Amino acid sequence: MDPYVVVLAGFGAVVLLTAWLPMVLKELPLSLPIVCVGLGVVIFSVPAVPGVAPHPQEHLAITQRLTEFVVLIALMGAGLKLDRALAWVTCALTWRLLGIAMPLTIALLAVLGHALLGLGAAAAILLGASLAPTDPVLASDVQVGPPGEGLEDEVRFTLTSEAGLNDGLAFPFVNLAIALALAGQTGEPWLVKWLTVDVLWKLSAGLVAGWIVGRVLGWLTFRLPNRARLSRTGDGFVALGITCLAYGLTEMIHGYGFLAVFVAALGLRSAERNSKYHEKLHDFTEQLERLTMMMLLVLFGGAIADGGLFRAVSFEVVVYALLAVFLVRPLSGWISLLGRDQRLDEKAVISFFGIRGLGSAYYLAYGLGHAKFEQPDLLWSTTGLIVLISILLHGTTVTPVMRYLDRQRQSRGDVVEAMCPTDVAPAPASVASKP
Repeated sequence: MDPYVVVLAGFGAVVLLTAWLPMVLKELPLSLPIVCVGLGVVIFSVPAVPGVAPHPQEHLAITQRLTEFVVLIALMGAGLKLDRALAWVTCALTWRLLGIAMPLTIALLAVLGHALLGLGAAAAILLGASLAPTDPVLASDVQVGPPGEGLEDEVRFTLTSEAGLNDGLAFPFVNLAIALALAGQTGEPWLVKWLTVDVLWKLSAGLVAGWIVGRVLGWLTFRLPNRARLSRTGDGFVALGITCLAYGLTEMIHGYGFLAVFVAALGLRSAERNSKYHEKLHDFTEQLERLTMMMLLVLFGGAIADGGLFRAVSFEVVVYALLAVFLVRPLSGWISLLGRDQRLDEKAVISFFGIRGLGSAYYLAYGLGHAKFEQPDLLWSTTGLIVLISILLHGTTVTPVMRYLDRQRQSRGDVVEAMCPTDVAPAPASVASKP
């Protein structure tokens, strides 16, 4: 049997499932990622099917680039979704999760990595930094709806904005692990360079470059004379161009491209918040994200079944994974929300749904590709197990939990605003209705 023909047929099946499965699973306590992983396990467990599912450590560059691409698309989609502007006063929950919960999560995971898994400082920090960010790819079920839909309740808005921003903010900690690993091999000083370059410069460059790209492209899209507007094309694939341009330009000046892509999406929305064209951009990113996510998760299932991803799993790894999912993230999230006048059930949901996914695989591949760390198989097995637990646990609980919150809001008669008061004023109907 020709492997090319098998791959081609499999790709066609994945494309069809990408369109069909979300409708089937909408009313079920299952998620698309669960089905994809299961499909990968089944396919790669059949001896007669040609092809292999190699361990990600054997192909770090490919693993890094594939996961990088799908995360970039997800970040653009997350930014385009947000009808509400990210303001300091009105988005306090997001800032608390980013400024308190994420560093605390990294610290706790690193300590547990040293205590339970016997990892050194550099490897423990790399593991903690890889697992700390919530995943924008797998968290779509807890995020806000498409642009212009409104009804952005606090839970969905907070989890969406957190997933969009913390993928860029985790980079300084990944680079800290790399700096420690390199310093252990060369003995060179690292602290000043890490603070000035990896923290101050790269974060600032990501924010500024992303905002400039988003605003400039927003002007080209919505503010030029009608005949010359980019939005008149009606093409959703423009979102892919914006994503690649924001990421590429930012990486050229050594900034954090992940952060820039999300900020560029926010800048584009702020240029003309009510345009219907945002829906076309978002629809394209959602379809592309879903397709690439499905293919990668099928490969993830194959790595579990046939690639030896779990070959370093031990009792200590299982304990670490359970603590990471059931204790570290919920506890860190809860601590970060202390003092906020928020319902307890909403605080619990925000704290619990720290979904781990393809972003963790990207950061681990990036770190292992830039420095030599101890026990890479152990790092991959631990990360893979946590991602699998997160996919199964959060994928089966998200639908009933979010429905419960929605019923509670309806019973209380809560009114969810589509935008914060700090948003720009709505455009006139004659302008907003034009693509």
